[in-house]
Amino acid sequence: MQESFGAYIPFVDHLGFEMVFFEDGQSELRFAPEPEHNNSFNVVHGGAVMTLLDVAMATAARSVERTSGAVTIEMKTSFMRAAVGPLTAKGRLIHRTRSMAFTEAMVYDAKEVLCAHSTGTFKLVPRGTAADKTSTDIPTD
Repeated sequence: MQESFGAYIPFVDHLGFEMVFFEDGQSELRFAPEPEHNNSFNVVHGGAVMTLLDVAMATAARSVERTSGAVTIEMKTSFMRAAVGPLTAKGRLIHRTRSMAFTEAMVYDAKEVLCAHSTGTFKLVPRGTAADKTSTDIPTD
């Protein structure tokens, strides 16, 4: 069970992301994709790459106040080249208000070549259990 992200995230645990760095508005994650993470072209599926970018941005947003949660509001991703693992994602907090975080992240392959770039906006929410929240308050990521 992976809790180095400041919270247990079952989907992240399932994918096997590893937290390398998580502080001062920055994060770094590693991902060693398995064959089941590939698409029909035998490269890492874009959905897995987007999840890696999403988590890198969310953790960068949360790194300055780890007690809050970060819920994805908006995310734009550009794919520059096919991603072949192992992959490294680097997230950065660009700007933060009391309730919102604006971020970016990049994914690099083993040769440190940029594969994808993303920007994202996150709503910062107090952490709590799903049982304490109504169905409209439960974060989707």
